[in-house]
Amino acid sequence: MNKTAIIASTDSGVELGLRIMKEFPHAVVVSTRIHEQVTRIPAIAVFLQDNYRKFDNLVFIGALGICVRSIAPHLEDKHTDPAVINMDDQGHFVQAVVSGHEGGANALAAKLARATAGQAVITTSSDLQQLWALDTLAAEFNWKVFVKSGQKDSTSGIAPGDNHSPTPAKVFNQLISLFVNKRPTAVLLDLKDKGTQYLERTKPAFADIYYAFEEIDLSKYELLIAVTYKNYEAPIPVLHYHAPVLNIGMGCSRDIEPELLEQSFREQFQSKGLAVAALKAIGSIDIKADETAFIALAATLGVPFVTFTADELNTQTVPNASEVVLSKLGVHSVSEASAMLLSGNTGLLLEKQKITVSSGKKHTLAIAIDKSAARKGEVVIVGAGPGDAALISIKGKQLLETADLILYAGSLVPEELTHYAKAGAVVRNSASMTLEDQIALMEVHYAKGHLIVRLQSGDPSIYGAIQEQMTIFDEKGMEYAIVPGISSFQAAAAYLKSEFTIPEVVQSIILTRGAGKTPLPENEKLNEMARHKATMCIFLSATIAKSVQAQLLEHYAPETPVAVLYRVTWKDEAVYTGQLKDLAQIIRDNKLTLTTLVIVGDAIGARKNRSHLYSPEWKHTFRTGKAVKI
Repeated sequence: MNKTAIIASTDSGVELGLRIMKEFPHAVVVSTRIHEQVTRIPAIAVFLQDNYRKFDNLVFIGALGICVRSIAPHLEDKHTDPAVINMDDQGHFVQAVVSGHEGGANALAAKLARATAGQAVITTSSDLQQLWALDTLAAEFNWKVFVKSGQKDSTSGIAPGDNHSPTPAKVFNQLISLFVNKRPTAVLLDLKDKGTQYLERTKPAFADIYYAFEEIDLSKYELLIAVTYKNYEAPIPVLHYHAPVLNIGMGCSRDIEPELLEQSFREQFQSKGLAVAALKAIGSIDIKADETAFIALAATLGVPFVTFTADELNTQTVPNASEVVLSKLGVHSVSEASAMLLSGNTGLLLEKQKITVSSGKKHTLAIAIDKSAARKGEVVIVGAGPGDAALISIKGKQLLETADLILYAGSLVPEELTHYAKAGAVVRNSASMTLEDQIALMEVHYAKGHLIVRLQSGDPSIYGAIQEQMTIFDEKGMEYAIVPGISSFQAAAAYLKSEFTIPEVVQSIILTRGAGKTPLPENEKLNEMARHKATMCIFLSATIAKSVQAQLLEHYAPETPVAVLYRVTWKDEAVYTGQLKDLAQIIRDNKLTLTTLVIVGDAIGARKNRSHLYSPEWKHTFRTGKAVKI
């Protein structure tokens, strides 16, 4: 819960505070005016003495000098101080005062400025230059930060042989200075998550992105930023962001010494160049659930210790199955199978290692990276929206901008959408290609670890013909995902300025089609669906308009509003409205065939009936608020 205190000492300040309070579900407006008039003591100081650290955000409305003098005795550290904002009582200027990055004051100032139509005052260099805030990236994306100064045994705080100690503030700030001053920077992304996708989208001009350390000519750069599960040595400063993506499977001799197991574990990670900070979980067989060494290791490293049954472990196909382990425990593998189950991955970063510690006892170790974090080929089926290139989702646009291969159906998707493609991307119109041709092309790029976007019209879930594609992806073991899009029926509602669900008139929308060459399921006949008199959105049926009209008239009145939309939101869109009794004639007179959507129902153009949601009598938790006097 993010708690905000809005502190005001004038009537106009309190009024403004109550107005902006509606932007924060867990906010309180603190009025100091009455307290100062009666007691003549500094009310703000009294409030802060008891409450400075009880709130995540402090918003002062009034003079900046009062704000600064009030918080000065309480300031300790930018990592722990709350976000402090100061704004004038007219809301013209909103300034981030303390904890701009880590505390979120910069973002809060921007939000408040939008609420008051004011000007956010931000003074941190990275924000002004629209650069990455390196000091907040780790918290934002669940990474851990470590540095290497570029020299062994330097003042960076990294001891020889240590698997990276926490980042010293002084060295970290020196690296941030290099970046803010736009020194040539290499960015290494050898894993994939939301954070790396953000960095790819927002890369500054002085930075170059790489996906393999060996590809970087370090002589060209003054700073290396690596989002990774590894440790890198380089002649230039390295800023490591370690993501928790490594999963370890382990087996061991009973009662192996905890200190020897931890020592062996660290030696293995160091010898393989892996970062302990990137560890996500430790796994083993359930009969080891009480193994002291495993429990202690997980506690020391701050990760969960997870155990699996023999049946669960035997679901995995491992590269190094053991008959000995099978005879003793009833499983083909403990370490490799555990790592695979933890990661969701069918491959291993490190296959089973058999290790004997100094006491003579033994343990095994295998490592797998999270399936979602592995940098490998991926297919994303993206909903292109109804036609207008501006109506694709933000995520869909970002994928088009980063894709290595874009396949789109030219007859259903406007070519303008492909103009988002990056330089060097392969863009192909699939209209003349068979499904087999498309898959063959995807496989070539997939093998190279490329991002492949299959651009589908509207939303892929509605007559998208993606089922057959996904079946093949599953058979071939190709990773894929789906990004939804705006359907043409939603674009139709927008064009018609209609809400398709009207209180007490119609509360259901039916998406269907007429029975053409492809028959409908027995329980989905159009005339049966029409019994509901819902808002009916009929796709792919312009060529059988007469039959569609006849079936609908069995239950809808002849005067029921109807809209016929051809390529809605495209440059050549055409929209016709009328009554159901004229549907077939509208389609025939305008020679409409493909990419035509028919909407039928009383919701078209309706303007009656009011929702309870915004009624003055309707109370809910977000429509409250009052000032608290101190």
